[in-house]
Amino acid sequence: MANVERKLFLGGRLKRLRYDLNLSQTQMAEDLGVSPSYLNHLERNQRPVTAQVLLKLAATYDLDLRTFTDDSEPSGEADLVEIFADPLFKDLRLPRREISELVASSPMTAEAITRLYRAYTERKKRDILAIAEEDSVDQSPSDWVRDQIQGHHNFFPELDDLGERLFETLGSDPHTLEESATRRLSALHGTEIRLMPAQVMMMYQRRFDPHRRRLMISETLGGSSRRFAVVYQLALSEYGADLKAMVEKARAPDLATSRLYKIALINYLTAATLMPYGRFLEAAQSNAYDIELLRAPFETSFEQAAQRLTTLSRPGHRGVPFFLMRIDSAGNVSKRFAAGHFPFSRYGGACPRWNLHQAFQTPGRIITQVIQTPDGVRYFTLSRTLDKGLRGYGDGAWSEQAVGLGCELKHADKLIYARGIDLNNPNAVETGPMCRLCERPNCRERAAPPAVKTLAVDEWIKAVTAFPF
Repeated sequence: MANVERKLFLGGRLKRLRYDLNLSQTQMAEDLGVSPSYLNHLERNQRPVTAQVLLKLAATYDLDLRTFTDDSEPSGEADLVEIFADPLFKDLRLPRREISELVASSPMTAEAITRLYRAYTERKKRDILAIAEEDSVDQSPSDWVRDQIQGHHNFFPELDDLGERLFETLGSDPHTLEESATRRLSALHGTEIRLMPAQVMMMYQRRFDPHRRRLMISETLGGSSRRFAVVYQLALSEYGADLKAMVEKARAPDLATSRLYKIALINYLTAATLMPYGRFLEAAQSNAYDIELLRAPFETSFEQAAQRLTTLSRPGHRGVPFFLMRIDSAGNVSKRFAAGHFPFSRYGGACPRWNLHQAFQTPGRIITQVIQTPDGVRYFTLSRTLDKGLRGYGDGAWSEQAVGLGCELKHADKLIYARGIDLNNPNAVETGPMCRLCERPNCRERAAPPAVKTLAVDEWIKAVTAFPF
């Protein structure tokens, strides 16, 4: 028989949704108009989820059904696959099927295992470094913020709406945005912009003096970074209360984590103002995601445009679901974002087989590659070093950082960078979760980057406030 409907067993996702909403089975059953026993059967995958239940879920909890019912692995499965690849569990030979079943049937148990392994690795690091005074193995601020962002798939619709509103308030012209923002800061918020010599600013690129209401920007900053700094200050001045409410709602565990999360949200809002969602998506699609052509009308840097591409997940108006990673020449990872699925290594850096590391050998040039992760999924990737973004440097001056941008191979036909490549039969390079878990022969012969550096809270805040966009 043709067109037989595929039954949807979504018990794990349904249970996770209920936990996230802090609802009991009885409360959710009442919301959906079903009995608690029926809901229990759905959560235990003893009954398939019907179309009526899916529609009720979407209407009641404002769900995007394409995300809720997609075929990508459940949240947390990639983490468990990486964890059980550790040589510590080698003798168990745990099949992927059992990991999938665990995540689907007991998502909280899977989360507990992930937290336990995270605590184990953090304790092991401290033992190696002989830091005996540290008794806590809690999640670091940067890890917590990263999990929050990835929990939203790097998409915050309320910030996109605010960004589009502020863009219109400033005249809807990207080329006059900085001037308009400067005038509005002065007229409505009493804030003056001052370009300062590098000798005065020293290691800072921007500083805000709340007493004099003065934003000081280093004269070494290039145009795109300076624009970001000005709009960042305006976004904070205009929507500080909204940002504070979002941070409070997230319930960060401590003040340092709250501060870092707020900075991340302001960065997102600033990018949403410089590159408003609707205009940016239209430009991206019309230019086949050519980043050089895309950045020009918005006067942004390559990195700003590339990172904005990872946020295009508005229901009904979605872009290609990109992921992005930024590393330095030593292999230290400073950014990880993903609109779609990509098995980032939580406990290490990128596999050296990914040519992201080779971008430093060809500065300023985009290199492409098709990679295949251990779960068998293929991705099209492009990598490039970043401009220094500072005045006084020529076109050939590059920073010691590179970004890798990619998407699942099924989306690659939309990208100008994939033209001329046989996407049906690509030469895919197998990659692993990270070096210390990889046992492929000849893999270790490649120049693997060193272990990922763990930054202190103050270093993370300094790095983020340096306007990485």
